[in-house]
Amino acid sequence: MQKVTTVSQLREQIKQWRKQGLRVAFVPTMGNLHAGHIKLVEKARELADKVVVSIFVNPTQFGEGEDFESYPRTELADQDKLIQAQADLLFLPTVFEVYPNKATTSISVGKLSTLHCGAHRMGHFDGVATVVTKLFNMVQPDIAIFGEKDFQQLAVIRKMVQDLNIAVEIIGVQTERESDGLAMSSRNGYLTEEERSTAPKLYQALRKAQQDVLQGKKFKIIEQEQKTLLEKIGFKIDYFSICKADNLQLASENEEALVILAAAKLGKPRLIDNIFFSK
Repeated sequence: MQKVTTVSQLREQIKQWRKQGLRVAFVPTMGNLHAGHIKLVEKARELADKVVVSIFVNPTQFGEGEDFESYPRTELADQDKLIQAQADLLFLPTVFEVYPNKATTSISVGKLSTLHCGAHRMGHFDGVATVVTKLFNMVQPDIAIFGEKDFQQLAVIRKMVQDLNIAVEIIGVQTERESDGLAMSSRNGYLTEEERSTAPKLYQALRKAQQDVLQGKKFKIIEQEQKTLLEKIGFKIDYFSICKADNLQLASENEEALVILAAAKLGKPRLIDNIFFSK
C-alpha cells in the first residue's frame, strides 16, 4: 500500500491510474479503524480497480466542547489494517494540506443539514459537506463508499453530490454491529464497562419501534415510549424520530419508506443509530 500526504502526490498517482483506464473507489475516514471501516474497503475493492482511503480528523465538523483534540488517533494500527484489507493508497494529509491559507469557503446543504444531528451540532454538516467536497476534488473517484450508520450524513452527501453535479457514485454500506447489536463506532471506546453493557439497548429500542410501526401503533406514542425507556436506563436523548427515508422529515402514519433515527449520550460518547424499512 502506498502512503501519500500531499494533494500533488495523490493526484500524480491518480493520473497514472487514469492513463491505464482504471476505476477508482474512495473511502474517506477519520481513522481509528474498526471492522465497519474495513467492510467499506472490501466493498470498494469489489467495485473498482484501485482503492483510496483517507484518514483525516476534520476540525470543521467538530463543535465547541466536542472531542476534536481527544478523538482517537491510531495511524500505525490503521495502516496495518488497510494493508491487510488490500487498500492501494492511503491519503494522510495535515490540516494545512486540506485547509491551506486559512480557507474560508464552506458548503451547506440547506434544511437537510439542520435536522436531527444538525439541530444539536450546529455547523456539523457544513463541515462534513465541505471536507467531503474537497476530498472528492482531490481524489476525483468514480465511486465513494460510506457507512449507513450515519444515515443523515449519507443523505447530506447524496444531496450535495446531486445538487453540485459531482461526478461520483455514492454507495451506502449496511451498518456493521457487535455481536450484541451495538453499531460499531470509533467513539465506543469511550464507554465504561457498565455503559458498554447498556449501549446495545439503543438498537433494541429501534427494533421495538420498528415492530410497533409495522403493527400500526401511532408514531408519536412509539417515539415517546422509547425515549422514556432509554432515559430510565441512563441515556440522554437528543432525538428518537420516525422519518421519511427520502428527506428525513418527520413521517406520518401513511408513509411507506421510513427510517427511525436516534441519537443519545451515554456517559462521554454520543451514540447514533438508525433502522430503515418499508411498511
